[in-house]
Order: sequence, then structure tokens, then C-alpha cells
Amino acid sequence: MAKTESMQAIIQLVGGPENINKVWHCMTRLRFDLIDENKVAWQEIKNLPGVLGAQSQSGQVQIIIGPKVNEWYQVIIDNLSPVTVTATDTSRPRKGLISLFMDTVSGVFGPIVPAIAGAGMIKGLLAGLIALKIISAKSDTVMVIDLIASGVFYFLPFFLAVSAAKIFKTNEYLAAAVAACLMYPTLIDAAKALATHTPGAASAIYFMDVIPVSVFNYSASVIPVIFSVLALSYIHRWVDKIMPDVLKTVFTPTLTLFIAALVSLSVIGPAGIYLGKLLAFFIQGMFDISSVFAGFVVGAIRPVAILTGMHHAMTPIALQNFTDQGWDMLMPMMFMANMAIAGSTFAIYFHVKTREEKTLVLSAAVSGLLGITEPALFGVLTRYKKAFIATTISSSIASAFIAFFGVRLYGYILSSIFSLPAYIGPYFIYILMGVTLALVLSFTLTWMLVVRGDRITESPNPKIIASQDSH
Repeated sequence: MAKTESMQAIIQLVGGPENINKVWHCMTRLRFDLIDENKVAWQEIKNLPGVLGAQSQSGQVQIIIGPKVNEWYQVIIDNLSPVTVTATDTSRPRKGLISLFMDTVSGVFGPIVPAIAGAGMIKGLLAGLIALKIISAKSDTVMVIDLIASGVFYFLPFFLAVSAAKIFKTNEYLAAAVAACLMYPTLIDAAKALATHTPGAASAIYFMDVIPVSVFNYSASVIPVIFSVLALSYIHRWVDKIMPDVLKTVFTPTLTLFIAALVSLSVIGPAGIYLGKLLAFFIQGMFDISSVFAGFVVGAIRPVAILTGMHHAMTPIALQNFTDQGWDMLMPMMFMANMAIAGSTFAIYFHVKTREEKTLVLSAAVSGLLGITEPALFGVLTRYKKAFIATTISSSIASAFIAFFGVRLYGYILSSIFSLPAYIGPYFIYILMGVTLALVLSFTLTWMLVVRGDRITESPNPKIIASQDSH
């Protein structure tokens, strides 16, 4: 079956257009919100050329594609009529809070990861060049590179607003307008004056002398804008419902923007800031108790989180750390997990004998080194229980190791072997040692623990093997 036919076949195999409530994607997975998951033809989906795996997790149907997921997504969208996407369906069971949270986080962050990862890589490389004294920190060159790298993070609320609007099915430009209210210079300047203890600086400004608008700097913030757009979606539908048809064109967006912006500024924004700080405080609390313990825990849960599609839950915490502290310790641990996954997969290469199996395993291992771990996890390690255990142990130990030395990162980047230059500075030797530890330990443990009889399933599906040639 040709690749395009495989893409089109997915629509029918998940129950047809009428069964699809919503479809989106992250960096490697197609994610479906379906009306009835019982209609999904799981085995047929897994047998499609180019599909690495499929699973149901947290109320989502996740189809693992790999780096070319956006190409698949575009074909699926082109073959879905807008009328087939159901806005609401009262017959569907209500999702739990965890499912809704995972839907939101993966849906919002997935499309914008290339922008923040690219900018983060530039930011990390800049820090390395300055640390090595290749360029002066006060030079115009640094100023230009910094504005290229920092622009995405400073204006992150706009990116999140547009992405969240697609998830919550509301107007993207109204969402951007709400983000603009949070980012308006009046509010940001007031927050800076408050932070620097400028005489006369106030912690709040008042609307009609009654409603307080707390002064915060929302640049680079995450949670406030996501919840603000969620509120906007409900406000927009409510206003549109009560507004007479003759007035909708002008007054629906007017009233929607006014109410949504006021609610965001006075209630949701401040609450989101405090919630973000609470999440970061919880993680920091683990590090305060013991950085080694925190590293061990994060390293242990990371492979399982990727396997279940819940790894995006750490992204808002990492971004909040960058905002509050200017650095983060979680992402280096994610790096260790990816290297452990790659190391175990390389070890499996020496356990398989057929050319087809070696092609699959080697391709998956290289993808893991490059930060794309789904091919290794779903195509290889889930077939070897002891290999997955070895990966988890190695990820935990390597993460605890770098946590002991306080390894931190100063900008969001993908956890790839090519990310190493971003760590150039006082922690560079420790991240090199951590990467080496993760790769060697996972390779050694997997080599020692796994024997041919440990394979959970028969040899990998040849159709899946064929899909790896492009990765």
C-alpha cells in the first residue's frame, strides 16, 4: 500500500470521519479524540506502512508516526470535511481531568515545539560561545543573536494563544488579542517597576476603582494564556448565542474580547501565574530535599512518560523554570533518558540476526540519539521487557548523576546529541560524563540482561521495518 493510501486509510480505520471529534499532532504522533474508540481497527492500523505503533492513552487514540507526522496530518486534514468534525456530542462519556489536561498540553505544545526548540538551541549555542570567549558578551553580534533566540520566548503567549485556539475551537485572532492584552507594555512596565522597587510602583491597577488587575510580567508565561484562551472559547460561544443575528458581526467580537480580556487580567492571569509557580515549586521541593533523589525519580518516570504520551506534562514546568530562574534542571534529565533509550537500542542491534531486524534497530537507535525516541521505544524496546528495565535504570542513574553536580540548562532545546554545544560552560564536563554514563550503562545492562528468548513478540512487522527507511 502506498504511503498516501496509508494516510487516507487511517481515517476509516479509526471509525470514519463521523467518528472523529478532533485530530491534532505532536512531534511524532497523530492524536485523535474519537466519539467511540470501539470502532478503532487497532491491528490494521499497526500494519500500515509507516506506522510505528498505536495505543489508547488518557482518552486519546495515539498513532506513532515519527518525524514525518506533519505530512500525515496534512493529508488527513485534507481528507476531512469540516462538517465531519463534531463540536460536541452528549452521548460521549465525559473525560477525566487527567485526560483533558493531557489533551490540552500535547495539543498546544506539539505544533510550536519546532519554534521553541530552534530558538532554544540558538540560545544555548550563544551561551556556549560566550563561555568559551569566542565572542564578547557586549558585542553587537551577541545582541543580534540574542534577539533572534529570545524573541520566541518573550512572545511565547502569542504562540500559545494561536495553538490553544485551535485546540479549544475558538477564533485564533481573538485569542491573540487576549494575549496582546497580557503582553501590553503598560502592564509589563508596571511589573518591571514593581520588581525593581521603583518609588510609586503599585502591585495592582483598578478597573472602575473596583476590579483589581494584578501587575505581572506575562512575557514567556505559559499557564495564564492557555487558561485565558479556554475561557475565551466559552465566552465567545455564550456571547454569540445571545447576540441577535443583525448585531453579531460587530458586537460579538467586541463583547467577547472585552469580557475575556477583563477576566484574564483580573482572575485567570494571576491564578495562572501562581499555579505555574506552584508546579515549579513542587519540582524544586524535590531538588531541595535531595537533588540526587529528584534526578532518580525524574529519570525513572521519563521513559514510561514517553511511552504513554504523557511526557509533554513536563514542558510547562521547564518553561516556567526558565521564566522564573533563567535555567532548568529537568531538561538535562530528559536528555539522559533519551541517551539511555538509544544505548539500549544499540545493544539490541547485536542481539538480532536478520538484516531486516538490524535495519529497524539501527534506524531506531540513531533516531534516539537525535532526540526522537518513539521508534526505539515502540519498534524495539517494548518487545524486550528486560531492555526497557535496563533503560529505566540507566536513565535514573544518569539523571541522578548530573543532578548531583547541579547540571542546568539556560534555554529550551530538543534532547538530542546535537544539543551538547548548548551546555558549553561550567557544567559541560558533567553533561558529557552523564551522556557517556547513560549510553554505556544502558548498552551494558541491556547486553547482559537480554537473551533471544526474552523477546515478547515475534520478529517485527516487515511493514514497520519499511517505514524506518525515511527516518
